[in-house]
Amino acid sequence: MNASLLQMMLLGFGASLTLIVAIGAQNAYLLRLGVEGRGRILATVVLICALSDAILIAAGVAGIGAVIEAAPVAVDLVRVFGAIFLISYGVLAARRSISPQAMTVEETPADASMKAIVLTTLALTWLNPHVYLDTVMLLGSIANQQGDTDRWWWAAGAIVASFTWFFLLGYGARLLKPLFARPAAWRVLDGLIAVIMTGLGVGLILGS
Repeated sequence: MNASLLQMMLLGFGASLTLIVAIGAQNAYLLRLGVEGRGRILATVVLICALSDAILIAAGVAGIGAVIEAAPVAVDLVRVFGAIFLISYGVLAARRSISPQAMTVEETPADASMKAIVLTTLALTWLNPHVYLDTVMLLGSIANQQGDTDRWWWAAGAIVASFTWFFLLGYGARLLKPLFARPAAWRVLDGLIAVIMTGLGVGLILGS
């Protein structure tokens, strides 16, 4: 690989990382699972997040962003369903923050089955209209400014950034286990998740 292609990948890596590092619904959910140390379930969720990003970035580079932009009704439908889901999850997180249950790393919440967690992860990823606007349209638009060949190297760097971030967040969260041995820490985390989820949901309803 020559220096120009490596530079293109690094540019894509930096642009993608700038977007996904922001604390959002998906990152907040993955952080909680990471702190709980879910093993095989955590690995599955990390892969879902990273592969979803890879698919969306590739779709943007392939020109799907133009199709989405031409179909605002589809984005509006995603916004409505996404808002309902985010607010509902925010309410559940708020209830957890004031509940004496599931306050230690070793305990297993009632909704912690593999199926429930996978479905929640998919919903948080694919029912968020911002993921289409940021990942597909914004990153896709930037990538397509690099030329026919270089755009895919730029996209490769962006995809590597997604995999790097989600694996670091999911497995790095384990370092916080000593902190979350205290019930108060779980209350604060779930309280923050409730605020993030509900705020994003209300933002979607208001069209922000």
